[in-house]
Amino acid sequence: MRRTESVADNGRVLEMTREDFEELVAEALDRIPPELTRLMDNVAVFVEDEPPADDPDLLGLYEGTPLTERGEWYAGVLPDRITVYRGPTLRMVDGEDGGREGVVAEVEVTVVHEIAHHFGIDDERLHELGYG
Repeated sequence: MRRTESVADNGRVLEMTREDFEELVAEALDRIPPELTRLMDNVAVFVEDEPPADDPDLLGLYEGTPLTERGEWYAGVLPDRITVYRGPTLRMVDGEDGGREGVVAEVEVTVVHEIAHHFGIDDERLHELGYG
């Protein structure tokens, strides 16, 4: 289980419907280069309103077996799961500090971060690449 870095609540919450947020996640997925999306295997992406209570600032979560760790034993398993959390993302971006554009940017970083975990890239390397 890999988690994106938590971000503190800034006290102001940007309003956005769940449908609009889901569309931003879909658009972020569409911006992933086709060469990479063709390599993604047995992974599903979900949007949830809130993360687990024990990690309320969590922006995204990858649960599964990275491609780099799959062997011949990997068959007949449930898909890996990437979850992007709407609540913490909206709480960290307010109208004065990026508004919708800030949410778009944060969703894109979160989606890339979690897909990178699917490809076996760890948090340390993601931080080096600017996705931490």
